[in-house]
Amino acid sequence: MSPELARARPRSKRFGVDFEEERAWVTFYRRARHDATLAGEVLSQLDADPEMKRNHVALYLCCKESLRSQKSRQARNKRIGQFVRWLCHGLFVRPALAVQRALSQGGTLVVECLPETVRESTAPQAQRLPRQAALAQAHAASDEATAPVGALNGAAGLGVAASGPTRAKASDRAA
Repeated sequence: MSPELARARPRSKRFGVDFEEERAWVTFYRRARHDATLAGEVLSQLDADPEMKRNHVALYLCCKESLRSQKSRQARNKRIGQFVRWLCHGLFVRPALAVQRALSQGGTLVVECLPETVRESTAPQAQRLPRQAALAQAHAASDEATAPVGALNGAAGLGVAASGPTRAKASDRAA
C-alpha cells in the first residue's frame, strides 16, 4: 500500500462524517428560521457549549431571530384575538343583554299600565245574588210576554230584538 492510499482512506471516512455533520448544521440553519421549537433546542445546545457557539455564530443569531419573531407573532395573535372578542361582545352579547334588560323592565311597565282591580268583599256580592235571581225571573217572564212582538220585528227585517231594550233597562236598575 502506498502512503497516499493509507492517508486517503481515513481522510475519506473523516470527510464523509464531516460532510454529514455540515449537512446537518445546514438543515438546522434552514429549519431553525421556521420552527421556533427547534430554534430553542439548538439555542440551548449552543449556549451549553461556547466552542460550538463560536463556530456557529450565524446559527445562534438565526435561532435568536426565530424566537423573537415567534414571540412577536404570539403577541400579534393575542391582540387580534382580543379585538375579535371585543367585537363579538359588542355585536352579540351587549344587544342581547340590552334586549333582556328591556324585556324585564317592559314587563314591569306593562303590569303598571294595567287598570287597577277593585277587590270587593264577598258580603255585598252575596246580598246581590238573591236580587239577581229575582231579576232573572222577571226577565224570563217579560221575554215570554214580548216574544211574538220580537218575532214580528225580526220577520219584518228591522233586526231589533224585543228583549234588547228590556234587558238594558233591567241592567240599569241592577247597577
